[in-house]
This record gives sequence, C-alpha cells and structure tokens, in this order.
Amino acid sequence: MNKQVIKRYSLAFKHQVVREYEAGAGFLELGDKYGIGGGSTIRNWVVQYGRKGTRHKMIIMQSPQEQEQVKELKQRISQLEKAVAQLTLDKLLLETTLAVVEEEMGVPVKKNGAQSSFNGRTSNVVKQGGV
Repeated sequence: MNKQVIKRYSLAFKHQVVREYEAGAGFLELGDKYGIGGGSTIRNWVVQYGRKGTRHKMIIMQSPQEQEQVKELKQRISQLEKAVAQLTLDKLLLETTLAVVEEEMGVPVKKNGAQSSFNGRTSNVVKQGGV
C-alpha cells in the first residue's frame, strides 16, 4: 500500500519563496524550482505572508466626485452602444428595403458614388436611367 507524502514547509522557507515572488519570479517558476505542487500553494503564501500581495491585484483610489464621474461615463457608454446598435439595425433595414426596390424596379435607385455595405460587401452603385 502506497502512502501519500504530505509536505510541510517551514515559515522561513515560505517567506523565502514569497520574497522571490515579490522580486519578480512567477508562480510556476518557483513551483518548479522548489518542487512545490498544487497551483495555489505559493499564491496562498503570497497573500498570507507577502508585503505587497499578488502582483495582479489592483486597487483603485477615487474621490466621491471621480466615482460619480466614472458612473456617469459608464452610463453614457451604455447609451452610445445602444444607439450604435439601433443605427446599425436601421441602416440594414434601409439597405434591405432599397435592394428590394431595386430588384422590383430593375433599376439601381442609389445616387452616383453612393456606397453600399449590404451583406458585408461594399460597392459603388451608379445611377442608371431617370429613376
């Protein structure tokens, strides 16, 4: 019967690994160097014993006015995204309607140099006839 080996690391060893991490070494690099298994072992040590915590944690300091401004800007972005989506749908509707009219009449209806992006294609359509 094989017994599973449980590794215990000294506090001094943990601090050494954390110092190396804070100096720029990566989790995988340190795990390979010291034979430390488990993906979260070193990460947990850094959170528990590190002076700076993990390098990927970001804290944003903002005044109340800045927080309100960010909130307003996010709302404005949302409004603009909705407007772009609506305009895209309107444009597609108009281009489709125009394509149907051109097909039924058999004559291009667009003005000289007008560009169409119908079905993802872009082409110049020259007005023919008196329509």
